[in-house]
Amino acid sequence: MASLNVLKDKIAGRMMLVISVLLAAILLVVIIGLLIKSYPILKTNSFFDLITSSDWHPMKGKFGMLPFISGTLWVTAIAVVLAVPTCILASIFLSEYAKGRMLNYINPIIDILSGIPSVVFGVWGVVFIVPFIRDFVAPAFDISSTGYSILTGGLVLGLMIVPVIVHVLNEVFKAVPLELREASLSLGATKWQTIKLVVLRKAMPGVIAAIVLGLSRAFGETMAVLMVVGNVVKIPHSLLDPGYPLPALIANNYGEMLSIPSYDSALMFSALILLIIIVLFNILSRIALVRIERMVGT
Repeated sequence: MASLNVLKDKIAGRMMLVISVLLAAILLVVIIGLLIKSYPILKTNSFFDLITSSDWHPMKGKFGMLPFISGTLWVTAIAVVLAVPTCILASIFLSEYAKGRMLNYINPIIDILSGIPSVVFGVWGVVFIVPFIRDFVAPAFDISSTGYSILTGGLVLGLMIVPVIVHVLNEVFKAVPLELREASLSLGATKWQTIKLVVLRKAMPGVIAAIVLGLSRAFGETMAVLMVVGNVVKIPHSLLDPGYPLPALIANNYGEMLSIPSYDSALMFSALILLIIIVLFNILSRIALVRIERMVGT
């Protein structure tokens, strides 16, 4: 019987190893595929020139990606800055303060938000956020704007990633042992001091992981942002300028203008850049996560 259990453990371990390798292989295959498709444009232009040039004229064979990279970073940064503090405070309230009936109402609403198609968020942005930015926010700063801007895209995207981050944070805060809270309260700390100095400190690795998950979702979002950001090929210099993120570039043009030489390769290169950005952010977040775990452990 003991030998049978050992055999089962070995089989389960090998199966999990195979699945893990397959998952890593999928990422590798995607990267290799994008590299192969991007090779024609990389053969005639250096990687550095492509990502630092703002000269986008496909008919002339010029494919500067800087406006699209900056548009992606602007929209994502705004979304994360708006969503993360809101999500942390909401999750603290739901896990530490809210009780019974209130949770029965709020949790289903969060579930509904996470299931709404992105195009619905895009329509909501066009109908409500765009006019608000155009008629109230821009005039307040004495700026003329159509309302289709980086700020509009960031607001819509920020709302979209809220349920993703809140779901993860709720589980993270619930995983903090109750004994730690009770020990802090028994020493005379207030409830807020306990949350700030004990719960948040203990849950910080999970908080970082939730933010990274929301960040990854924000980087790849296409339809909603495409509908409200303006899709103008220029480097944004303010929140009220229009932008053109990388996902919108791919969605708008792939399959329609591929008769232009190197256009297909340029779009595949933009997908490669997007993947590289996401991978780099995940690596940096993993490094930060390890350091935070060491600090919490000490």
